[in-house]
Amino acid sequence: MNVIRIPLCASSALAERGKGVRFAVTAWGDDAVAFAIRHHNIVHAYLNRCAHISLELDWNEGEFFESSGLYLMCATHGAVYEPETGNCAGGPCRGGRLHKILVEESNDQVFWIPDKYVRPVIA
Repeated sequence: MNVIRIPLCASSALAERGKGVRFAVTAWGDDAVAFAIRHHNIVHAYLNRCAHISLELDWNEGEFFESSGLYLMCATHGAVYEPETGNCAGGPCRGGRLHKILVEESNDQVFWIPDKYVRPVIA
């Protein structure tokens, strides 16, 4: 099976628990934004939609971690998510989760891999 890998950013653009990198996607046929972050030296990516209400999470562009750097947090409702899994860890998102996007890191580059719901932007 031939896996499509789409270049996202240089590995150095994602500092541990630092600012995330946002990228445009098509999710369920609509324009959307996704993001990648680094936590415990592993890159994770998610659709930028809170599981509570479909709003973007970041406080300011690319700022997804709450002050301790342990969780991703929705700026609007305070829902918190585990960076490794996207599972809700507290707040109004109970039982919810962020939509995870597969990523690979190789040769100092980060790539994202489309799935059946999240695809490259339709031109």
